[in-house]
Amino acid sequence: MSGDSIPMTPHGLRKLKDELKHLQSVERGKISREIEVARAHGDLRENAEYHAAKEKQSHIEGRILTLGDWIARSEVIDPAKLGGDKVIFGASVELNDPETDKAITYRLVGETEADLKKRWIAVTSPVARALIGKKVGDVATVNSPGGVRELEVVKIFFEDPQDDAPPAEG
Repeated sequence: MSGDSIPMTPHGLRKLKDELKHLQSVERGKISREIEVARAHGDLRENAEYHAAKEKQSHIEGRILTLGDWIARSEVIDPAKLGGDKVIFGASVELNDPETDKAITYRLVGETEADLKKRWIAVTSPVARALIGKKVGDVATVNSPGGVRELEVVKIFFEDPQDDAPPAEG
């Protein structure tokens, strides 16, 4: 695994730690019991329940390793302590699409916490990369699979995402 740091918000780190704790304290024990029950059914070579449980255990252990790695490499950046007039990691950005005259707000977060339903986009995404360094009034050109889009930066603000709600509209 790479030694590169992974930028994330305090909220993103909390969610990773919560998931890791759940997998270690709940799911590990549950799958161990499932394996024991399946093992009691006899011949392991033809025991589908046993093989399914072992595969599930493998997925859980793999996820535990991945989460541990991400947590160890995390570089926590608190948006509530940031500011400025340029779009950077952790910023929430209100945009206007001149073609449709529709406004949308995105929050730039780490890859591990991106969620398009919440309008949280990975800082490495095409839209975020086009926005980095822009100021209010600037137009970002986004090369996306659907073609080239232009988005005007209307507002930039910083806040710590405390819940799973979309960024506040301002």
